[in-house]
Amino acid sequence: MSATVAERSFTGPLAGLKVIEIGSIGPGPYCAMLLADLGADVIRIDRTSGAALVGPNADFRTEVMHRGRQSVAVDLKNPRGREVVLDLVAGADVLIEGFRPGVTERLGIGPEACAAINPRLVYGRMTGYGQDGPMAQAVGHDINYIAQSGVLALLGRNGQAPTPPLSLAGDFGGGGAVLALGIVAAVWEAQRSGLGQVIDAAMVDGSALLAAAFHGFVSAGTWDTERGTNIVDSGAPFYDAYETADARWLAVGALEAHFYADLLEILELDPAALPDQDDRSQWPGMKKTFADVVRTRTRDEWIERAAGRGCISAVLDVEESWTDPHNVARGTFVDVAGVTQPSPQPRFSRTPAYVDSAPPAPGENTRDALDGWGIPTQKIDEWEAAGAIAQTTPTPREPTQEGSAAR
Repeated sequence: MSATVAERSFTGPLAGLKVIEIGSIGPGPYCAMLLADLGADVIRIDRTSGAALVGPNADFRTEVMHRGRQSVAVDLKNPRGREVVLDLVAGADVLIEGFRPGVTERLGIGPEACAAINPRLVYGRMTGYGQDGPMAQAVGHDINYIAQSGVLALLGRNGQAPTPPLSLAGDFGGGGAVLALGIVAAVWEAQRSGLGQVIDAAMVDGSALLAAAFHGFVSAGTWDTERGTNIVDSGAPFYDAYETADARWLAVGALEAHFYADLLEILELDPAALPDQDDRSQWPGMKKTFADVVRTRTRDEWIERAAGRGCISAVLDVEESWTDPHNVARGTFVDVAGVTQPSPQPRFSRTPAYVDSAPPAPGENTRDALDGWGIPTQKIDEWEAAGAIAQTTPTPREPTQEGSAAR
């Protein structure tokens, strides 16, 4: 079923949590999306003019990471813009910002100014290099942060350049997801202490944390720092992707002995004719043998042969993943206003999470959102007259389609 905003206020494990997101790009919106997906009431503070998207999208209404929340357009450089944010802070549980260190302080909405109004506020700060240290004021992108943390050096095939893993390790995993965890933890603690706190989340630190196991392996001397030579970095012949006869791909994961035995049986390879599975000196030759065999059948022919085994999967294109029977049965993806996107995760037995609305245009919800947070109409009128806020006119769009609940 689809859910209205009113219905959603009673669903999701974070229902009742009130969050202010100071508009940014990358990890900040991702963090806010995670919280909104799980039921939090999130207001996004956008610019009154000049708001822009980074990446291939040109329409805010297709920016999936902005889903599930309302947009209020505020001019933070207007003397009364600060007043707008601080009035919202008085009734908020969380504030998220992604400026360089010191910027919100200069705008008058830094941690001290907010804590003076609401001591229980959890103030989440998202940066690349952190709030202190020699590089705190440096600018960068995902690739720079994961380079700094040692993660990028681990990614890629042997003899080739390091391969950026989209923006997954820095922006989203090491950035937004880590900040979301920190926020939930700080909110939990504030329920006992009655006090909020400042969260310093840096993508260098968070991406290092994502790679905790591999830092540990290197430290223990059990991981070859020459990338593409280890068991799960494309070095092992039994853990890699192989091209099929129809120019599609198979994902092979056969680490354990019984999976490896299944793999050889599926490929019709004689174990006695192959080197030992763990003989790394023979891995390049074994990989060529596997590749030659995999190219003799189509992807779907291999999947049929491997049915019931756990060592081979089809590498699905993004569009294929949307219609895969298992993903459809699980509701892994949802269509919201014509945009296919992942559904909220994880799944909760009593408090299901929903995507209740498509992403807003900047300032689309200014007056309604402020009113919904208890701001008096007279004050809203004054702010609008002073140019501190702006209300945009929504562009008609298709209604949200059903199927948005994560089951």
